[in-house]
Amino acid sequence: MGIRSFAAELLPSALLQPGRDRPAAAGTTRPEASDFAGLADRLGYLSKAELKQVREAYKFADEAHLGQYRASGLPYITHPIAVAGLVADWKLDVQAVMAALMHDTIEDRGVTKAQLIERFGAPTAELVDGLTKLDKLHFSTREESQAESFRKMLLAMARDVRVILVKLADRLHNMRTLSAMAPDKRSRIARETLDIYAPIAHRLGLNQIYRELQELSFAQLYPWRHAALAKALGKARGTRRDIVERVHKEVEQAFAAAKIKVQIHGREKTVYSIFRKMREKHAGFAQVNDIFGFRIVVPTLPECYFALGVLHQLYKPVPGRFKDYIAIPKANGYQSLHTTVVSPLGTAVEFQIRTEPMHAVAEAGIAAHWMYKVKGGKQDDAQRLGATVLKSLIDIGDDTRDAAEFLEHVKIDLYPDAVYVFTPKSQILSLPRGATPVDYAYAIHSDVGDHCVAASVNGEAVALRTELKSGDVVEITTAPGARPNPGWLNFVRTGRARSKIRHHLKTMEQEESRALGERLLAQSLRAEGLLMPSADPADEAAAALWQQLTRWSGNRSRGELMVDIGVGRKIASIVAKRLAHLMAERGGERPDAVTLSMRHFGAADEDQAPHHGHVVIDGSEGASIQLAPCCHPIPGDDIVGYLGRGEGLTVHTAECSVGKRLYERDSQRWLPVEWSEQPVRPFDAEVLVLVHNGKGVLARVAAAVSATETDITHIDMGGERAAETTELKLTLAVRDRQHLADAIRTLRRAPSVMRVARVKG
Repeated sequence: MGIRSFAAELLPSALLQPGRDRPAAAGTTRPEASDFAGLADRLGYLSKAELKQVREAYKFADEAHLGQYRASGLPYITHPIAVAGLVADWKLDVQAVMAALMHDTIEDRGVTKAQLIERFGAPTAELVDGLTKLDKLHFSTREESQAESFRKMLLAMARDVRVILVKLADRLHNMRTLSAMAPDKRSRIARETLDIYAPIAHRLGLNQIYRELQELSFAQLYPWRHAALAKALGKARGTRRDIVERVHKEVEQAFAAAKIKVQIHGREKTVYSIFRKMREKHAGFAQVNDIFGFRIVVPTLPECYFALGVLHQLYKPVPGRFKDYIAIPKANGYQSLHTTVVSPLGTAVEFQIRTEPMHAVAEAGIAAHWMYKVKGGKQDDAQRLGATVLKSLIDIGDDTRDAAEFLEHVKIDLYPDAVYVFTPKSQILSLPRGATPVDYAYAIHSDVGDHCVAASVNGEAVALRTELKSGDVVEITTAPGARPNPGWLNFVRTGRARSKIRHHLKTMEQEESRALGERLLAQSLRAEGLLMPSADPADEAAAALWQQLTRWSGNRSRGELMVDIGVGRKIASIVAKRLAHLMAERGGERPDAVTLSMRHFGAADEDQAPHHGHVVIDGSEGASIQLAPCCHPIPGDDIVGYLGRGEGLTVHTAECSVGKRLYERDSQRWLPVEWSEQPVRPFDAEVLVLVHNGKGVLARVAAAVSATETDITHIDMGGERAAETTELKLTLAVRDRQHLADAIRTLRRAPSVMRVARVKG
């Protein structure tokens, strides 16, 4: 018959032996090594010379951790031995095993990297260093320390994928022994594991580790829910035992009749996966009926599809529940056919069909390159796969410096569910579920994302916020002058896109703030009768002056000082007074009468000083200069500028009530500003229009506005029910005050319009 059944070994033990409780952990693992003899039993794949090296590493770690104990009361050395045992189960090389034994020596025991290089060589020392947290440095928050340590690990992993494998082994053993920790520490570690380390294991294809980390984290975070679901699952095993045994027997007979040699593995869903399914479907435990599944391993790839046909002939497949990960593998190399069928008693049962090499990669992921020589797999192959899989995380680390932001982006990027879309050249791209064309653009290249202006899906133009579906063919239109829109942050799903957008916006904001800071400081210096010292590093006297000023202000460079002035963290007039004092001390410079007059009568050189010494507004300003939304100033209005703390320059009308309150509170931060003679864009102005209700009123109002070559950018009709009269708030794009006056006059003459007035704040 040619069928090898592993039901007795692989079906849930409670099904075959009622009355025996099965552990809640997801994967079945070998007992942990607790001493060196237990570890040595697992290292039979190493040579005698390599075993000697491992023994030396053990002695070194044992001496380093002498007198140190874990929270459980056991000697600390038991933890590195257990981690090394897990690494040995993956058949990793001698350097990885040694690194596992010594992974806490730098962090906890004051051992230096130089000592490790001298005794064990640079490769092993690099692995240990990559696993070491940055706790010895001073960070303002725990989150910042966590983020920077994780960033360091990612960079080390980019050089050597074994770093993350040892780290995951370390985290797995910590999770298995977490019960000895204090409750608050348990919750924090479990949350970090569930949010970051379990998804990384999933991304790397280490599915057994992934399931166990999820299960252990869930049990720590939600002990009551875990206990209740585990109890319900135990009862379900008994009630559904007959179904599982019947399905197993029928499948076995069907493949025997088809003369296909298969291995049939019974599989039970984890408590956490059932909980997640209940939450996603907003269903109770009774509605989640695919608790059990089967894995079918066949000799060759064509037989995978043959086996699928046998199953679908035996049981009816559930529409929409078939996935072909053989034709389109996951990013981590996972390959399998997934199908859900309806059993004889109406219960949904999931089947996974794969070959032996696919099964090895599915369970061990990247570690399969060491465990099994899958298709001649080598360490180099594993390194390339690891670098590919986690490239987006490393890119996020390059773009993001803020700790909270970095961790937020990482968690988003590790989102496991995926959709598969095609490029116009038929290349396949994997994106998280809910991804948009903007996510796709940044996945192609950061330049494509930065200059994206439009997108088409399957040949039809779509909005940039459209969610992509598997099978979509996506094409992006770019423009050289385009740049990221801050509004994209409201709908992008990938951490890479989010970090690239924020990085670009911050860079642009810094450049604009630096330019504004230069203008403000130059203006304040002219008020002191002085000109700006040279910014040329070759000018030694000026460079020394700027160095002295930045030391006084607490900035690292002249550019950083200018940014601080531009965003309002430093007041230009105070910095100018200090700079004037330093210039008088160093060079004996005194106020110049001509320069003082420039303040009042303008400068001959427009590049050197704006007209009348004021900040000039022409509409081309970016994030560093904003027009106040409370009063919507337009050219022709009397305006003033408020330099907010960390907010840049905000322009208000002189009669704005909000601006007046700010002036009373902090008059020192107000600056003179004026309009340019040639604005470069239209400006928003708000008007209130009271109209008689009736058919076509809105059309007549729009026609009147259009007649003055004015655009309506927004209409607010309020939330009140329509009455005899209605008040409309229109936002109009106008050139200046005269243009607005023309629009208001035309509106007043329109039929059904009773009153028109500008909203002035």
